[in-house]
Amino acid sequence: MYRLMNFRILSVLTIFFVSILLQGCGLFGKRGSASEKENRRGEVTGVPKRQIWQQPLPVDMVAIKAGTFWMGQADEDIGFTQSAFNKQITISEFFMDKYEVSNNKYRQFVEAVRLGEYTYGTPTTLKEPPVFNLDEVLPDTTVWSSSFTYHYGDPLMEFYFDHPAFDNYPVVGVSWEQAQMYAEWRTFHMNANDRSDYDYPSFRLPTEAEWEYAAKGGKEVAKYPWGGPYLKNRRGCLMANFKPGRGNYIDDGFAYTAPVDVFAPNGFGLYNMSGNVAEWVQDAYSPVSSSLTWDLDPKYDDPNERRKVVRGGSWKDIAHYLETSTRTYEYQDVKTAHIGFRTVVTFLGRSGSMDVNNNRRRRR
Repeated sequence: MYRLMNFRILSVLTIFFVSILLQGCGLFGKRGSASEKENRRGEVTGVPKRQIWQQPLPVDMVAIKAGTFWMGQADEDIGFTQSAFNKQITISEFFMDKYEVSNNKYRQFVEAVRLGEYTYGTPTTLKEPPVFNLDEVLPDTTVWSSSFTYHYGDPLMEFYFDHPAFDNYPVVGVSWEQAQMYAEWRTFHMNANDRSDYDYPSFRLPTEAEWEYAAKGGKEVAKYPWGGPYLKNRRGCLMANFKPGRGNYIDDGFAYTAPVDVFAPNGFGLYNMSGNVAEWVQDAYSPVSSSLTWDLDPKYDDPNERRKVVRGGSWKDIAHYLETSTRTYEYQDVKTAHIGFRTVVTFLGRSGSMDVNNNRRRRR
């Protein structure tokens, strides 16, 4: 009995001191309250009765907590590009699509443009709805034949985007500019359906730093999203959809693209961060951007540079392009059969305060 009482007392004291320590570190904070009574007495407590707003986690997105990592090459620079020097970076919280944008999700965007349905319910946002022409948002299905010399891509050209068999496959044939349009439409679509008095932050392409941080899956240094250094797991199965050998596209199970939810996710729960389709990111391309950008949420933005960074490698690429640090680019208006994208949204809140479970609750 005596020992039990001592244990309980010790437990209470431990909790008490841990609470004090956490408060000292700033991990517990107090919510300021605005009081009308105190305001009438001449005090300043803020505008009272403001709506409490908590950012929900959209469907099929994952919460990426803030962190610090080493951005840049995790292995030998076999191309001798000297464009991915190591640099320690801090990234703020954000939400990221769990999967690459699929044909069916992109089709929802196309249908909204086709029907002119930019308003859903009673919008509360002050933002103007985006206005696009159908021709400028449609993916280019001819890329299955035009991207490769003497290649029989006609079946995919006819069926890949429109047929239900490919609904859950990543959309391709979209330019960097079209990916931006999709993100703009998705922002309006979210805000037009939301009943809050405040706008949901804009969807966008990830910055290059955000993409690499997310691809590493919580590891400071990782050659591949699953860590590495090998391309196969313990059972001898390839970990991504890529080109494992000359003329060999099928050993991973898929000759072309794969569904967006196959292969194991990385430590953040993200699928196909390497392989399947390469992904557009927000940054303009520069081989020396790491020396030009800040070490907190860096983004290289040059409106006169039409080359945009592409990350992750694709179904037609060799393993080098699957590495989390490999950088390449494509021109912003180019459409290919191997480049797709996924979107992110900035988390509005204090660093380290993200609560995934609470953020899943929708506003009413």
